[in-house]
Amino acid sequence: MGKVIDGKQVAASVIDAVKTATSALEKETGVKTGLAVVIVGDDPASHTYVNSKSKMAKECGFNSIQHTLPAETTQGELAGLVRSLNEDPSIHGILVQLPLPKDLDADAIIQSIRPEKDVDGLHVVNAGKLATGDLATGLISCTPAGAMLLVRSINGEDLSGLNAVVIGRSNLFGKPMAQLLLHANATVAMAHSRTKDLATVARGADILVAAVGRPEMVKADWIKPGATVIDVGINRIAAPERGEGKSRLVGDVAYAEASDLAAAITPVPGGVGPMTIAMLMANTVVAAHRAAGRQPPTF
Repeated sequence: MGKVIDGKQVAASVIDAVKTATSALEKETGVKTGLAVVIVGDDPASHTYVNSKSKMAKECGFNSIQHTLPAETTQGELAGLVRSLNEDPSIHGILVQLPLPKDLDADAIIQSIRPEKDVDGLHVVNAGKLATGDLATGLISCTPAGAMLLVRSINGEDLSGLNAVVIGRSNLFGKPMAQLLLHANATVAMAHSRTKDLATVARGADILVAAVGRPEMVKADWIKPGATVIDVGINRIAAPERGEGKSRLVGDVAYAEASDLAAAITPVPGGVGPMTIAMLMANTVVAAHRAAGRQPPTF
């Protein structure tokens, strides 16, 4: 049985560092870190996410503001709200909860957020900075940033000589994750649904990151003995053993069999998941430090 990478524990240490940095910034400069969260419509999952983000922001000592807009909000109204938040010096981070109602152009809204306030790390300027290796002035997408912290907790800061395989090539996770691994000197392969003989490619990985959204697709024979396995998938599957109509969460990796081979593995839930909100808080306090002309903390 490999080491279980405890995402809750690592996330808690990030949050502690955020609280310390937030308090110090306010004490030294009078600047209170500000996060605005915008949600449109009544998707229950989105409201759950937003409530947990707002609650964590308050816990970190932020000025946390939530804008809850009706589903019939127009593109112009939403764009106007983002514009006003861009201009508000007390707001250092702007988060628009996705998905937006289908008649709204989500990408246009995300790209209208000022890059320095884009704490989700989704603006093309932030994506471009990451792609060119500028980790010092951009903001990194939260889930890959969190997954990378988990990799580092096992493999250290310098990944020279290690082969990493990322399964999944999304703009949200796969591409930025590969770039973070490259930046840490790993030799990186990006694999996806059209990769020939995917299992063989995966088996070459010292660090295997699965982000495909297919329940338990990565089997034990895909895993190199002694590898670090980071499972980013969150899939709900039927669990009749728990009773009629019951379900459970599983990752993209067949955890029970993979954990016998891996040296370290993230569970689902409790692995990468908790890191996402922690890194959102980290990005927000970094943005506040930059806005105040202060050296931001590193995570």
